[in-house]
Amino acid sequence: MTDKIKILLAEDEMALGTIIKESLETRGFDVLFCTNGEQALNTYRTEKPELLVLDVMMPKKDGFTLVKEIRAENDKIPVIFLTSKSRTEDVVEGFGLGGNDYLKKPFSMEELIVRIHALLDRKRKRESSEEINIGKYRFNLSKQKLGLGEKEQTLTHREAQLLFYLSENRNAVTDRSLILTQLWGNDDFFNARSMDVFITKLRKKLSEDETVEILNIRGYGYKLVC
Repeated sequence: MTDKIKILLAEDEMALGTIIKESLETRGFDVLFCTNGEQALNTYRTEKPELLVLDVMMPKKDGFTLVKEIRAENDKIPVIFLTSKSRTEDVVEGFGLGGNDYLKKPFSMEELIVRIHALLDRKRKRESSEEINIGKYRFNLSKQKLGLGEKEQTLTHREAQLLFYLSENRNAVTDRSLILTQLWGNDDFFNARSMDVFITKLRKKLSEDETVEILNIRGYGYKLVC
């Protein structure tokens, strides 16, 4: 029997939190339900969940502050924010603080569950030593290696993270601002220029397979074609 995946849910609306908790439990998750930020932080530290589902507006400690403190201890645990906020500035702030996904209330439980599974799959791939195929290349995120035939290149941490992010969305356009907030912390001008430099480096490292391209989709972002 496999162990249940433990999810920390922090939501101050008791009725909504109970619905989410019961829905996730029917899908086989073990749900730790908290109603304020301080309780959620203490529960995180004692129970060590695998994924966080956090309301942004909570008493005692809001979701943004909570994630900032958790990210100081753990920069890998997936985080989904639940919020009634819809301003672009709030979304960017949430991603910049370390959120991995953002779900606006009201939302369907099926959508939340799909996003939870997507983040858990991504987490497993990051933790796995298995190689990812990108065209003719072999890419190992944990070892930061890119191989082609007998040739192997060592990537920097940022190069490996960026290539993995693009490979997760291969053959689809990935929003430039989203990459910047996820990997650099914010989408300001200087970080954007830095990302352009890393994209150029990755193109060079992938240049020996003509079927692999990183396309610049003007005004939106990048697409890894392979």
